[in-house]
Amino acid sequence: MLKTRREVLTIVAVGGGAGLAWSLGLFGRSRGAVVTRSRQLMGTVVNLTAVGDDREAAEAAVEAALGRMSELESQLSRFRSESEVSRLNRTGRVEGASDDLIELLRLADRISRLGDGAFDVTVQPLLELYRKQLAEHHRLPPPTAVEATLERVDYRNVHIQGRNVSLARSGAAITIDGIGKGYIVDQGVAVLKARGFPNVLVEAGGDLLASGQRAPGRPWRIGIRRPRHGARGLQARVDARDRAVTTSGDYMQPFTPDFAQHHILDPRTGSSSPELASSTVVAPTAALADGLSTLTMALGPRQSLALLEDLSGCEGYLVTKDLRVVMTSGFTLS
Repeated sequence: MLKTRREVLTIVAVGGGAGLAWSLGLFGRSRGAVVTRSRQLMGTVVNLTAVGDDREAAEAAVEAALGRMSELESQLSRFRSESEVSRLNRTGRVEGASDDLIELLRLADRISRLGDGAFDVTVQPLLELYRKQLAEHHRLPPPTAVEATLERVDYRNVHIQGRNVSLARSGAAITIDGIGKGYIVDQGVAVLKARGFPNVLVEAGGDLLASGQRAPGRPWRIGIRRPRHGARGLQARVDARDRAVTTSGDYMQPFTPDFAQHHILDPRTGSSSPELASSTVVAPTAALADGLSTLTMALGPRQSLALLEDLSGCEGYLVTKDLRVVMTSGFTLS
């Protein structure tokens, strides 16, 4: 459940998350068996690491986790023609939807409401417009086309009634790219824990969940990437235990050479927010961290800090376009 405090955050992707972990010595003094596996899923490389005493059991648990993540990709990816997301986009309705799709869409709705619509899974038609225009005409879409497309973008048009999901507006479509990888990471970790491996690290394209510790008394240490290609080394490091760390950045899929326009579009305006270069969010789950890092990129630093300070268990590390760092009061660097 998403709670405010009153009611009770770029993983370095070069070489993959597990490669970074090794380079930082995360597993250097682990006791027992350390099993790592990498696999291509969700359009990125997924890296899993399990620490335990029984190598054979750890290997079986990692393979089971990868199997569950692969199953979810088939079920939720908009690139799979028979997935639930593809069927919803194609027909406007899915009857008997899976628990996973319903849970994802309910969380997405809560994040959308937190940010007054700055996060919105129905942004897919707008993303398609940008990508088609850039591919065919090598320029951004004209304002008139953006304005017309925005009429089909509104998270309140996603309706859930029992186990049925529908889109209220013709031509609407969803993408779970801003939250789905995090959810799939969470489910992979859940499989590893259920098989008796609480000390694990699972990363997928900048979405990471660190459970337990890499060795007794040693948390997982995560590197946050500098948001500009010309910069070398890490922006910062953070220790994580039973926390998700997720980064969104303007450099990941830029639409313009100056990073002014990129794949994270503000659904309220139809263009990218001009303030942040990257946003790293730490949260209890990877799905929540994933959604919040996307949301904060659209909100900008001032609104993002206020929102994150009010969410229980969540912290943020934000880098502005001019490379200034702002972070929540509870964000601790290692």
